Amino acid sequence: MNSSVAQLERVSPRKLEKMKIVEELKQLLRSYAVVGICDLTGIRAKQLQEMRKAFRGQVVLKVAKNTLMKRAVDACKNEKLGLEKLEEHLTGSNIFVFANINPFKLQMLFDKNKVESAAAPGDIAQGDIVIPAGNTGIPPGPILSKFSQLKIPTKIQEGSIFVMKDTVVAREGDVISADLADILSRLGIKPIKVGLTLKVAYDDGVVIPGEQLKLDLDAYCSDLTAAVQNALNLAVNAPLFVPEAMPYLLQRAAISARNLAANACLLLPETIDSVLALAQAKALALSSILASKCPELGLAAPAAPSTQPPAEEKPEAEEKPEEKEEEGEGEGESVEGLAALFG
Repeated sequence: MNSSVAQLERVSPRKLEKMKIVEELKQLLRSYAVVGICDLTGIRAKQLQEMRKAFRGQVVLKVAKNTLMKRAVDACKNEKLGLEKLEEHLTGSNIFVFANINPFKLQMLFDKNKVESAAAPGDIAQGDIVIPAGNTGIPPGPILSKFSQLKIPTKIQEGSIFVMKDTVVAREGDVISADLADILSRLGIKPIKVGLTLKVAYDDGVVIPGEQLKLDLDAYCSDLTAAVQNALNLAVNAPLFVPEAMPYLLQRAAISARNLAANACLLLPETIDSVLALAQAKALALSSILASKCPELGLAAPAAPSTQPPAEEKPEAEEKPEEKEEEGEGEGESVEGLAALFG
């Protein structure tokens, strides 16, 4: 006991701090199902503090050296299958993430909770940056030259610089200059959104690369919609008697039944209109053939039936049969000729 205490007393405070961090990492590895590694490059201490606040109760963020994380992983790899696969990703400046959230949902949580940040010289505009019209609250002075260089129309009013109209000062992908970063800072505009992106995530023995954790939800919704439609089409054409396809199958069966009944001349309430229309069409066709083949019968070639209801027929359509009757021997003679033909 005394020898252990003596050994601890000989350990430097720095080494004790490292041992404490390793123990904390080991406890986190044992306590959480999902372990992630995110790149810490470009994330400032203030932004990280805001992220911790946003994710409190859902995610634990821990900054530590890769060597200390490797020690913790080595100590726990026999307790969690495949945990050692994380070691090959322990490069660069990292922040370690511990959660009990599905890794895909975890990345979506990070994407939805990005922190707004002031622009620094050399930053890349993530979208169009607009300086709105109005009072900037900045007194006139040498800074007017920066507004002028950035082609921002201004005027002096009430002792302040006024921007005369909304002005796009940078397009997406542009490099932000020192002058623009200064102007944006003075105006309180924070155009840069900073967030965490998983380089890799460990979940129940599986290590998932970060690029596979990015989901395009719109594309997935489109693919699912197309898959459902294709499955429904297959079920209807097969046919498969499943609940989703039954309304379409019944509709198709009803149409087929009506067509069959009409073609078989079955006089049912649902088919009588179709049967009569079909009979009329056949009679007109027969009359037309007889008029051309047997002119001695004195039949006039019939006009095509009107598709308009009787009440809506135009006068011109009603006059056509009368004009054609003058070419024959009269309506009475035509009827007698047909009667003689069929006995």
